[in-house]
Amino acid sequence: MSAKPHIAVVGAGAFGGWAALYLLRGGARVTLVDAWGPGNSRASSGGETRIMRGAYGPNQPYTKLAARALELWKQHEGEWKRQFFFPVGVLWMFEGDGAFERGSLPLLKDAGIGFEELGAKELARRWPQISCENVEWGIYEPKSGYLLARASTQAVVDRFVAEGGEYRQEAVAAQELDAGDWKELRLADAPASKRAVTSESSDIVTDRMVADRYVFACGPWLGKMFPRTVGPHFVSTRQEVFFFGTPTGDSRYNEENMPVWADHGERFMYGIPGNQGRGFKLADDTRGTKFNPTSGERVVSEEGLAAARRYLGYRFPGMKGAPVIETRVCQYENTVDHNFIIDRHPRNANVWIVGGGSGHGFKHGPAVGEMVARLVLRDGTANTVYRLERFQGR
Repeated sequence: MSAKPHIAVVGAGAFGGWAALYLLRGGARVTLVDAWGPGNSRASSGGETRIMRGAYGPNQPYTKLAARALELWKQHEGEWKRQFFFPVGVLWMFEGDGAFERGSLPLLKDAGIGFEELGAKELARRWPQISCENVEWGIYEPKSGYLLARASTQAVVDRFVAEGGEYRQEAVAAQELDAGDWKELRLADAPASKRAVTSESSDIVTDRMVADRYVFACGPWLGKMFPRTVGPHFVSTRQEVFFFGTPTGDSRYNEENMPVWADHGERFMYGIPGNQGRGFKLADDTRGTKFNPTSGERVVSEEGLAAARRYLGYRFPGMKGAPVIETRVCQYENTVDHNFIIDRHPRNANVWIVGGGSGHGFKHGPAVGEMVARLVLRDGTANTVYRLERFQGR
């Protein structure tokens, strides 16, 4: 590579936007490309809020990665004079003994993430607005909370441009790469007005982009972009999210009186208390049906809404009968074991693949971006989070 390499990053979401910013700060010339824009309604980084937490069970890298990410979120909040993280606490409730969940405790301690282990009686005393029926114990992370998703994703790209990066709203053609270094990035369905553009700053020539390195962080589109390497071991699933209106004059279910919560029972339910004027968020983490992020209709099902209402009245009695004020259909881009992909393409040394957020990736964005920049700029090898050699899909 030249002293100042040109790196093209495809995807301006939580992973791609932060990677582009850190690559730029590392001395590269960076072009960031996204089909519909950062935080758009099709993206996994769209929507209003995401959970920031540390508990992940035993034998995993994510607790430590979350601790680093939170340091970076706070650092950038200070630099940019904007708040994206709200430390309202995170409460995990368990209906069984929770041997897997107890495996989180030593990792939380090692990562410096504060927590309390609470019995059912103490949970009921602290948060009487929650019905603790069948709950046996819980983990409370008092300094965790939630992040603003769409707003922070857009802010990262805005900052990337302000610091000298180039952002282009373009769609990229899907293709599996041949062996050897990849030479160019083909833009999909480029309009005639963009097919003859040439400039010293962008390296756009007709409908191609030429760079020294390519980073694909295109979320649920990774399987389509790399149908042989990633496709067979990667699936996007349809996930429904509901926002219920909190009672008039009753602040028990708002962020000032209630933490972010997750309920490990018959199903894994989670949510965020009323905040930012958006209502009480509730979702089922169970993986849904396969979903096309480009053409899929984003309308919730009657069955999903009925199940959400039943659960709401069961666990939060004061919210029974609350009106639905918003709904969303988003997607998880799942790998076979829900771990991230951060690695080279197995047959193309100058191509990196970053993704597989699997429903828990957003919070890690700045730490993943920092890691990716270090690996790409130093021409390094991933310190395995998920290695592509495990599923080359030839």
